[in-house]
Amino acid sequence: MDVENVEREHIISMRVENRSGVLARVAGLFSGRGYNIESLTVAPTLDATISLMTIVTKGDARIIEQILKQLNKLVDAISVVDLTERAHIDRDMAIIKVTTTPETRAEVFRIADIFRARVMDSTNTMYTLEVTGPGRKVEAMIYQLRSLGIEEVIRAGRIAVAREPYGADTT
Repeated sequence: MDVENVEREHIISMRVENRSGVLARVAGLFSGRGYNIESLTVAPTLDATISLMTIVTKGDARIIEQILKQLNKLVDAISVVDLTERAHIDRDMAIIKVTTTPETRAEVFRIADIFRARVMDSTNTMYTLEVTGPGRKVEAMIYQLRSLGIEEVIRAGRIAVAREPYGADTT
């Protein structure tokens, strides 16, 4: 199988000017070319004039190369980096509302404990849980809870940062 033609997930980190219309231009670039955004998070950095976007998308090598070239052409783009092949840390977060009965409450709590989720709210008939971690962890927890009665899932989207090499000079 040709590796170049394999569609896979990519995490793109993009620093942009923090001004109105930038998000719309990035989203328009994807939709105008028929590319899908799996996840998108945006927030200002320590420098309030710059925002960091984390974009998760899928595509083969040719499509990702095109996406990166087009993102780099945007006037508001400061830097565009595909973190997929670099050492990086990424996290996803979900808030999950699970319907409970007296018989299932202990099992929901046990699953939350296994995944190191936090109980944010509890009523007689519902637990609201927060889980943070790699996307696979969040997916696994949702899978485990599904048979117990998930009422709602809200996901924040992935965030990612490149890892510094070991022994990097921090002075």
